Amino acid sequence: MEHDRILILDFGSQVTQLIARRLREAGVYCEILPFDAGADRIASLAPKGIIFSGGPASVRDAGSPRAPQQIFDQKIPILGICYGQQVLVEQLGGTVEGSDHREFGRAHIDITADCALFHGAWSPGSREQVWMSHGDRVTALPPGFTVVAKTEGAPYAVIADEARHFYGVMFHPEVVHTPHGGKLLRNFAVNVAGCRPDWTMAAFRAEALPAIRAQVGQGRVICGLSGGVDSAVAAALIHEAIGDQLTCIFVDHGLLREGEADEVVTTFRDRFNIKLIHADASDAFLAALEGVTDPETKRKTIGRLFIEVFEAESKKLGGADFLAQGTLYPDVIESAAPAGGPSVTIKSHHNVGGLPERMAMRLVEPLRALFKDEVRALGRELGLPESIVGRHPFPGPGLAIRIPGEITREKLAILRRADAIYLEEIRAAGLYDAIWQAFAVLLPVRTVGVMGDGRTYDQVCALRAVTSTDGMTADVYPFDMGFLTRVAGRIVNEVRGINRVVFDVTSKPPGTIEWE
Repeated sequence: MEHDRILILDFGSQVTQLIARRLREAGVYCEILPFDAGADRIASLAPKGIIFSGGPASVRDAGSPRAPQQIFDQKIPILGICYGQQVLVEQLGGTVEGSDHREFGRAHIDITADCALFHGAWSPGSREQVWMSHGDRVTALPPGFTVVAKTEGAPYAVIADEARHFYGVMFHPEVVHTPHGGKLLRNFAVNVAGCRPDWTMAAFRAEALPAIRAQVGQGRVICGLSGGVDSAVAAALIHEAIGDQLTCIFVDHGLLREGEADEVVTTFRDRFNIKLIHADASDAFLAALEGVTDPETKRKTIGRLFIEVFEAESKKLGGADFLAQGTLYPDVIESAAPAGGPSVTIKSHHNVGGLPERMAMRLVEPLRALFKDEVRALGRELGLPESIVGRHPFPGPGLAIRIPGEITREKLAILRRADAIYLEEIRAAGLYDAIWQAFAVLLPVRTVGVMGDGRTYDQVCALRAVTSTDGMTADVYPFDMGFLTRVAGRIVNEVRGINRVVFDVTSKPPGTIEWE
């Protein structure tokens, strides 16, 4: 793909991916590299600008991360964010010290002078809200820099060297808590670095189709459909490129939500006329999960059996030349596989880095440059139904990790119905698109209750709903009591086996996982 490019050097911030997403939203193509990528690798990508991310280290500590010193001499615009600002200052001859006035969270910044970053967003004399997260602060600027904004705790909150197009900000413009942060990032990429804002999913589609044809040639491709957004969009895009050279294999492990298996088959076989094998292996999966209670063992059991069923169906077809996967850009960034080295196992949803040797196929990963929101936009561009494109994230192990303890057919049936009622009510209230993820959980506890004239001793259902922009952190969605009362009433009345409903109000801090 030929697009002007911004490179983001990652110094370990938990929100580095948000920088990339804000730039992509502004129509600017960007990539993330580790801070130690090396000057030669950076130069080979010919970036129009470079952004240093934040990070947890202190530049005052011995051995803390630094940028390749050579890039400061390449006449490329640079923007340093938080720790990235301190790296910029320290490596160019300024001073960073510890501060007794640390700033974490919401703060207000005073704009003292104009700057190329501020155009259309901030003006001299204004006070703006930003999001801070720092303990150190700049105390002396390198030659050529001036101060253009400050806070009480950070007298050099925004600095600029307009001649060299070097900028540093002590706050995080990428997070939503900095209201005009997206404009600042766009100003850097478009106005300062000169990037063309031509990154759209229509353009991506036009470029991806010939790229897929060139890679595949006359080869045969198989794709594992899971019912999720990623594999669905990958399959639709590849089918548009090569038609009947693609065969999709839908391994039905019996752990999907209510009606999802039928929807996958109907959408891809009937609506898109894609060759699809529906491998109903639910009996084998449930047999393998019998007596299993450990969540990680569940994941490994499901992953192992999924691959076995998939390989068996592939052999029935006589094999294939390529395996298509819905690998996304975050998968590539976060993968622990060594650069260029083969993986020794297939991960539960993607296999960045290569396939085991026994699978004599090459990978086709047409979505590996995209974030999840871009995949959804591409799916709409391809004409996939909103019921698939807009679906909430659903883990590969499916309902198996929504049932703590042993998995049984009875528990699956109870949870499917409760989960379906919950989502029906969310959609009826017009809230589905406002929520990032919502699901029901069947808790491994029973309570005594009274229903009508009799006592019950049944299970408890927990409901969870969160909002998120990136999946790394999440906040509880604030349902009103009327909604919760209505949903709980329907579940208790309509689902035999549940006599109590609770609502999970736990937020999701960085690095946690949901219900297991």
